[in-house]
Amino acid sequence: MTHHKHGTHEIPRVLSAGTLTGDKVTNPEGENLGEIKELMIDLDSGRIAYAVLEFGGFLGMGEKLFAIPWEALRLSTEEHRFYLDVPKDRLKEAPGFDKDHWPETGDREYQNRIYSYYGYKPYWNSEAGSVSSASMSSRANDMSTTSERTASNTGGGGMSDTDMDRSRRK
Repeated sequence: MTHHKHGTHEIPRVLSAGTLTGDKVTNPEGENLGEIKELMIDLDSGRIAYAVLEFGGFLGMGEKLFAIPWEALRLSTEEHRFYLDVPKDRLKEAPGFDKDHWPETGDREYQNRIYSYYGYKPYWNSEAGSVSSASMSSRANDMSTTSERTASNTGGGGMSDTDMDRSRRK
């Protein structure tokens, strides 16, 4: 596993998909939004196209699944959870699917709608597909703001993020 320093501890730069599936997802307000069910890999680019979030239901009945752009999720390795900056009510209204009716995995039109709903530009529409130093700086500022909000909403502890190659918001 590859690591990099963040403060006084090391943060992994590469994790297995199995390590991330099942992780809880909350918003900065601390509301439980569900858990990561699957990570969908774009075989052409080798990138994670989106995460499948499982939300609602009881004992496997009535849950709804959502495709969440990978860029929209922020990982806290210390808390083994993801943060998604979306109010719970907005998530309830998001386009979703059920466990027996998944979207076509190669359907770019569907993926474009998902990215747009969450306010992200799809990575396959970016120029070179890489993140510039300016966008990395902007992402670091975004993470700092999210960390401060999370720390104030959870009584401290803060949030540490992995340094994954993700696109900027529109």
